[in-house]
Amino acid sequence: MISPVALAQSAATISVAEAINKAGRQRMLSQRCAKAWLMQALGVMPGQGEQWLSASMALFDTQLKELQTLQPSAELEGLLVQLSADWRGYRDALAQSPSRANADAVFERNEIVLKSAHATTQAYEKLSGTRFGRLINVSGRQRMLSQRMAKFVYFSELGVNAPSVAEGFQGARSDFVDALALLKSAQENTPRINDELGLVEQQWFFFESALQNRSSKGAMKDIATTSERMLQQLNLVVGLYEQLLSHTS
Repeated sequence: MISPVALAQSAATISVAEAINKAGRQRMLSQRCAKAWLMQALGVMPGQGEQWLSASMALFDTQLKELQTLQPSAELEGLLVQLSADWRGYRDALAQSPSRANADAVFERNEIVLKSAHATTQAYEKLSGTRFGRLINVSGRQRMLSQRMAKFVYFSELGVNAPSVAEGFQGARSDFVDALALLKSAQENTPRINDELGLVEQQWFFFESALQNRSSKGAMKDIATTSERMLQQLNLVVGLYEQLLSHTS
């Protein structure tokens, strides 16, 4: 009997493993877009923020098209339609001039896209039916959390929705710490994955140091740069888990 994973792969351009990774990356991009937009509003490396925003939006568009090649169920088809619609609304908000006056729309829309992207990622993980699919999802969510924490710091700095911003930041930080412990203890880890997770932990130390020194000169820039280094390292980890699932499918 052909497995659901094999059936899906035979009929699609991308594999289930790739789909979990890409859908999970859409979650991250929803947060990175907000971070980069806020960097411009705050005058924190605004040129870099503009570049990161443009690149993130372009990648979201590209990956959305790639994900639409793997719609093996009515559920996933509906989720991708919803994600596409939510993304259009978010794009409109991001197109506004970065400022406090336009920040509330970005605050609302980024959360909507994050929710849609997460539901899509969960559905692809379910399709995989494997522990490796779960590890791709969890490690991919860590990428999102690295950007989400930075985003909340910047919203707070801009004076947007202070109570829910503080609560959101604490929740993201707690989730990141818990998930890092889960990944480090995974029995499926190869020596390479364990080494890369060790480097993630090092970057987390630097990132948290920047977060704890938010009132110091240059702290906002440090949060931007360290969140990017964490993202780069976590991308390596997700890719390694993706390879494991691809080799077992």
